[in-house]
Amino acid sequence: MNDQLDYMSGRVTAGKMNRREFMGKAAALGVSTAVASTMFASAVKAAGPVKGGTFKMGIQGGESTNTQDPALYASDVPIGGGRHWGETLVEVDANGELEGLVAESWEGSADAKTWRFKIRQGIEFSNGQPVTAEDVKRTIERHTNEDSKSGALGIVQDIESMRTDGDTFELTLGSANADMPYLISDYHLVIQPDGGFDNPNAAIGTGPYVLESDEPGVRMSFVKNPNYWDDSMGHYESTEILTLNDATARTAALQSGQVDAIIRVEPKIAQLLDRAPNLSVKSVSGRGHYVFIMHVDTAPFDENELRLALKYAINREELVDKILRGYGGIGNDMPINAAYPLFDDTIPQRAFDLEKAKEHYAKSGHDGSPIILRTADGAFPGAVDAAALFQQSAQAAGIPLEIKREPNDGYWSEVWNVQPFCASYWSGRPVQDQMYTTAYLSTADWNDTRWKRTEFDEMLLSAKAELDPAKRKEIYSKMGRMVNEQGGLICPMFNDFIDAVSNNVQGWESDPNGAMMNWYAPKKTWKA
Repeated sequence: MNDQLDYMSGRVTAGKMNRREFMGKAAALGVSTAVASTMFASAVKAAGPVKGGTFKMGIQGGESTNTQDPALYASDVPIGGGRHWGETLVEVDANGELEGLVAESWEGSADAKTWRFKIRQGIEFSNGQPVTAEDVKRTIERHTNEDSKSGALGIVQDIESMRTDGDTFELTLGSANADMPYLISDYHLVIQPDGGFDNPNAAIGTGPYVLESDEPGVRMSFVKNPNYWDDSMGHYESTEILTLNDATARTAALQSGQVDAIIRVEPKIAQLLDRAPNLSVKSVSGRGHYVFIMHVDTAPFDENELRLALKYAINREELVDKILRGYGGIGNDMPINAAYPLFDDTIPQRAFDLEKAKEHYAKSGHDGSPIILRTADGAFPGAVDAAALFQQSAQAAGIPLEIKREPNDGYWSEVWNVQPFCASYWSGRPVQDQMYTTAYLSTADWNDTRWKRTEFDEMLLSAKAELDPAKRKEIYSKMGRMVNEQGGLICPMFNDFIDAVSNNVQGWESDPNGAMMNWYAPKKTWKA
């Protein structure tokens, strides 16, 4: 039998036997479906990428207000779309290492204040226009402009000057930052012709695909970019993103073959779905966290005693058990976990404590009126159920928490970062500096808790400039404790990224940086 299986595997590798034929013959030989699937996948991988075909994804996080302007990306669908047509200077790989995209190399000065990026030669935008260092400079200029409302503003606003020198783009910071290349990988910072000043929504970039059609909140379709610079990537002839905000609809679309992959599989069905024929669930732990955010500058959340009362009133273990079902771990009211370098594991874990919740609520002086927590199915998988569990435990502490369920469409434009208390999620960032700079720096557009503390900003700038890892860790520890004790973040859990994929999709590699291989699945996978 082994000789027959080797022969069949060789036929697959040579491209002369498809999956259906292989599985049928393997079954006739008495080989189980699981073993046959593994053998087929190994044979396909040995054959290398196959060019052609269409890759379709069912994605949560699409709205009628979505835009192609990278500065305004705030949810999964536009981020995934941007990965198709655009690229940043560098990317962070699954191992946390930097790889060049538009930039082929980079180097920093000894004091980590000046950084030079050499632009890849021969690279073109999808309209055939050559990419220049000036395009890169103009792109960063647009995101440093507060009028752009860029989600990357906090990352780039410490840039004091920029210049170009032939094929090199150079930036100089107001203070040293050893992590600057990691920060510049932010998905908002897609390189566009003339920086996107003329038309930021044009979807012209250096990515492996070209936008063919866009129906915001419904679908996006793409075709292969004939000018793409890396012929070892971008294997499909076409790709498609379908906005499927409802988890049941996403799962049904995958099972029926309407799509090839989905994100945000609900933990409660993940194991069951993984047993389905021709499907695999891909789960990876990382820096993503499901949260409830309070605006610390808005009553009643401007009173830290009330914030502490709510933090003690949430039962983290219950949420991890009932919402994540083992696909994640407990959070500690700060956006950093052990997946980050320089994480301080000595920071005390906040525990569920009804007596402390009652004590802090009494000290807050709250008038007893309903405290409105807004949520939606699309805030994160299980968000509505998580809010209901939070409400129950808060009421046991005498806290009048009231849940307001919002529609998915418009949630990320009309509720998140607008309303003072709501459910949300973060995918995390590769390094602590980027996470804090994006969401906790006083001037960051995505400071969704309205956390504005001069002392915190000064520590963040100090950490950027500190090249001694031990001293940096000490600063980050103080920052983490400060957010934990005084911030507007209730972080009960860090989630795994749970995708589900058809078994005819090959080349899949789990990436802790985000869902759908950190949105590089259309670029790096292929079909058997």
